[in-house]
Amino acid sequence: MIRLGLLAIGLAFASAPVQAEDPPAKVSTLVVFGDDACPRSAADEIVVCARQPESERYRIPKALRGRKYNAARDGSWMGTARVLENVSRDGRPGSCSPVGAYGQTGCFRQFLEANRP
Repeated sequence: MIRLGLLAIGLAFASAPVQAEDPPAKVSTLVVFGDDACPRSAADEIVVCARQPESERYRIPKALRGRKYNAARDGSWMGTARVLENVSRDGRPGSCSPVGAYGQTGCFRQFLEANRP
């Protein structure tokens, strides 16, 4: 008889609907440095804090520190202009190139420079 009563109570709890809580509307992820306090979360948000040492506060992020030097992106305007001039040199007069107007005019000059005694 006791077993039957316990079984009825167990079935009553098992059939009760379980209501899930709604997830919070806002999740904030921050990086705090040194001994700075992590802000408190409100009722409808979750705050996740990552702690970094104080020495990293004003440094360039690690993802950007190891970039290789690229003259077009990181160089001076003068260097970029020089590269563009060299790229377009083939079509200019005196270049000894079949491309561009008067490109053939530099062929004789190049021939003389190559055969100079």
